[in-house]
Amino acid sequence: MTTTAEPAATVQPTGPTGPAAPADLLTRLRAAVAAHPDRPAVHAVDGSLDFAALDRRTAALARALRARGVRRGDRVGVHLARTADLPVALLAAWRAGAAYVPLDPAYPAERIAFMAADAGLAAVVSTDAAPPVPAGVPVLRPDAGAPQSVDAGDAAPDFTPDPLDSAYVIYTSGSTGRPKGVEVPHGAVAHLAAALERSGAYRPEPAVVGWNASVSFDASVQQWVRICRGDTLVLIDDARRADPARLAVLLAEHGVTDLDLTPSHWQLLREPLAGARVPRLFMGGEPVPERTWRELADGGIDAFNLYGPTECTVDAITAPITGPGPHLGEPLPGVRAHLLDDRLAPVTAPGAVGELYLAGPGVAHGYPGHPGLTAGRFVADPFTPGTRMYRTGDQARRTADGLLEYVGRVDRQVKLRGFRIEPGEVEHALAALDGVSAAAVTVHEAAPGDLRLAGYVVTTAGAGADAAALLVALRRTLPAHLVPATVTVLDALPLTPNGKVDHRALPAPAAAEEAAPAGGIDEQVAEVWRTVLGVPAVEPTDDFLSLGGHSLAALRVVHLLRRKLNVELQLRHLLDAADLAAFTAAVRRATEAGPAAPRPALTARRAAR
Repeated sequence: MTTTAEPAATVQPTGPTGPAAPADLLTRLRAAVAAHPDRPAVHAVDGSLDFAALDRRTAALARALRARGVRRGDRVGVHLARTADLPVALLAAWRAGAAYVPLDPAYPAERIAFMAADAGLAAVVSTDAAPPVPAGVPVLRPDAGAPQSVDAGDAAPDFTPDPLDSAYVIYTSGSTGRPKGVEVPHGAVAHLAAALERSGAYRPEPAVVGWNASVSFDASVQQWVRICRGDTLVLIDDARRADPARLAVLLAEHGVTDLDLTPSHWQLLREPLAGARVPRLFMGGEPVPERTWRELADGGIDAFNLYGPTECTVDAITAPITGPGPHLGEPLPGVRAHLLDDRLAPVTAPGAVGELYLAGPGVAHGYPGHPGLTAGRFVADPFTPGTRMYRTGDQARRTADGLLEYVGRVDRQVKLRGFRIEPGEVEHALAALDGVSAAAVTVHEAAPGDLRLAGYVVTTAGAGADAAALLVALRRTLPAHLVPATVTVLDALPLTPNGKVDHRALPAPAAAEEAAPAGGIDEQVAEVWRTVLGVPAVEPTDDFLSLGGHSLAALRVVHLLRRKLNVELQLRHLLDAADLAAFTAAVRRATEAGPAAPRPALTARRAAR
């Protein structure tokens, strides 16, 4: 849909946009607490909170933060596992007037220390006595200030944020070798919730929302802030998040109505959910494959495709997964999407490829501490004077039916299993290792649809060429999703005529030499590894992660062996095993223990109307 006020290449938001800003989320939370204090607010592995208890705990922690000097505009680090403490800390930071900075405890200490120093934290909330943050930064426990009652004279400051006040700083992969923070204002987060309501993605009645994403990724914002509109939040702990069967039971146990996940995660969850009512699905983080789109559309499953970069507050474009095959859909109310060429002229011809620019109230402040980088990505919107638009780096085209389709990237950035990755950051980390003189990273398709990072290094004279040791060293500095599946040692990196690394000329990653495992269980386990990992052969001494394994691949291995051998196998059996031989021994012990117990029946939830 277009109007004369906008170029034809601009996708117009559906519905009225209106000039009035939506209510901030702290105001909405206060309304929810007043309206239904006894309604469940949080269910977590360590217990539950109703809205009144949530209000008391966040007020107490907010008071404690203020007592330690936290003021409006400061940043508070949140270094917590996926327990009820997590939403308490996030809301308390807001109530104290600060922005939160998530510090995932699963990240290497060196990376956490860098983010904490770069963000200039005023305080940190953690259950660790000494988290890896700069000396002098106050560390508070999430129960700081409790137990105290909250009454009219003992309440936390009634902070009402300005739309331009910072709400959070989330760190993303950086092409310069270091992660960079993205600073998002309160007005943008309030707009996200209101726009998803107006688009129909959120139902008007209270929902039960599964919090699936890591708090360190922007997808988590769309999930956890729903508590501010009165929805119940179910925190999916790591153990159940990694086990589709247990996750399905959890969804049924709490009557989860809304679940955010990647298409890859859905493929693992779909079988355990067979026969149960599937929650409304919010899919993002990676393109929805054609087969997944058709399965959901043809099966009448209530699902939405969500698209948006961190710099535009999680989601900017959405489409119900119905009708024709995969497409991005239409901008959320208030969002302006421009398809432009390299001269910022509209691309109007059907099928012609342009770069996608996004504008509107969801645009972030930028990258704090990086004014040059901010100026290069957040540019003036020539179609709405006085406003900015974000250059996404994503290429798109419009079909003859007017649908917007994702095509690819204009740079080297990739999305793997929902994670945004700058290969340049991984290259910098590889090149910084002892004995490495040059490094390159590319994406390798190990099997159809299975993309993985592949690293290549040139070692210094006299240095050893132990690729396995390089991967071990890399895991000390990079989170798991940035560690390549393989590292291949080369005599020299291939170069283009102008002297740059020719990434297209890099060879296929080195594979293990052929070795035939023994028959029986040994061969069946080895076959599953070969199938899932996309390698021609495996050896008893091979390590799963070193062969390119990751969390979703591990889930596939366990799931396939459960079905193949009818065995009670857990994810920890694979993750705790040193190599294929050790895992095979664990599988053999499980088979000797007897067949798998029947999975608990799933209770279909009542469909929301």
